[in-house]
Amino acid sequence: MRISIWLAIVVAVVATAAMLAAAWWLLNPGGPPLESAAFSLRTLTPNADGVDDVTRLTYRLRRPATVSVYFVNAQGERFYFRREQLRESGENVVDFSGIVEPYLLPGEAFESEILARVLQNGDYTWVVEARDAAGETNMLTGRLTVVEADTALPLLENLSVGPRVFTPNQDGLDDRVRLNVYLDKDIAEGGLRLLLIGPDGREIPLAESDSSPKRPGQRGVHEYDYDGGIDNGESPPPDGEYEVRAIAEDRLGQRTALRSSLTIARGGRPLAEIYKGQVEFSSDIVVLGQTLYFTVTVENYGAAPIRTTGPFSGHVYRSMDENYNATGYYQEPGAFRVGIMCDTCQNDFPWRWALGTPETLTNIPDSQGRTQYYVLPGERKVVTGGIVLDNLVPSRNPQYFWAGLIHEDVRVLNNRADPHWITIESP
Repeated sequence: MRISIWLAIVVAVVATAAMLAAAWWLLNPGGPPLESAAFSLRTLTPNADGVDDVTRLTYRLRRPATVSVYFVNAQGERFYFRREQLRESGENVVDFSGIVEPYLLPGEAFESEILARVLQNGDYTWVVEARDAAGETNMLTGRLTVVEADTALPLLENLSVGPRVFTPNQDGLDDRVRLNVYLDKDIAEGGLRLLLIGPDGREIPLAESDSSPKRPGQRGVHEYDYDGGIDNGESPPPDGEYEVRAIAEDRLGQRTALRSSLTIARGGRPLAEIYKGQVEFSSDIVVLGQTLYFTVTVENYGAAPIRTTGPFSGHVYRSMDENYNATGYYQEPGAFRVGIMCDTCQNDFPWRWALGTPETLTNIPDSQGRTQYYVLPGERKVVTGGIVLDNLVPSRNPQYFWAGLIHEDVRVLNNRADPHWITIESP
């Protein structure tokens, strides 16, 4: 009985060992890691004409291995298609269109960075090389001839960015950035891309301007006009240092890139309002020739500073016929001002005031060093002023006076804020 038990144990051990050995042999067959390799074509014509533009590489691995595929020219130079890529055992298939890692020919120098390039016309030895986990390596080789290759690169030149400091906040100053790049070869539509790359690596594609003088992909100068999305009510990218990267890819897959830089500062949607929508007028009855005074509070509740311009808080208009242009402070696109309007006013908000005084506002010089006044995020500013009411229209007396917060050339916020019924009395 004991002999039978021991015999069964021995048989089981031997069988298990045999199965393990068989499994090991199946998973790790003998011989070098690369079993076979072949390209489907002997001659490649990479010119995007649809004939012999692509050859298929098929290779078989006996076990998982790190694989490199490269081509060697008559001078012994290597051009890599794949470099040390881990691949599983079995059959592997990949198409090759003649595109290899970037290289320069003797005497070449380009403004563009080459990212991928087609092989030059000539005879090459192809090499497929494999190395397994144990370090065993082998290679297989063959011949490939390249003819009629479209070797002209889609080169990029003169990537210009202006202004270099971009402030997308609708303050009328440096709210848009304009970019130009020259493309030296006709490529497919969509082959030219312009990206804004943030500190976190996020890529923001920029759309080509409708006014660009060239069609998408056409050789020549291409123009881009970027507002940070703010004109569509979107929040612009966060403030910071950005890379501008232009990338061109032709029909073969040759790629080049050109880089520049851009700083985004003080960006954000301008959000402000007349606090609680309230306006205080000095009186509901004003004697003809006397002054109607007002007080409002403006709050910047957004994340971006808002720009303002004079006349400053406290200014008194000496006549109802006097408007803001007479003060020397003309309308400025992007500036915020408090305006007062009435039923008999001939123009929209003819009386306007800055959101404070030079002492209460923050000076942030513009790109040319000129003084510009701002209300910073989270701040509230009290605005006061007056108008001498020297024009009586009997048919419109009394009449409504009200306030508005004007974002010039953009919109009027709090339009018709807190109307007051004001009577002008004869002396």
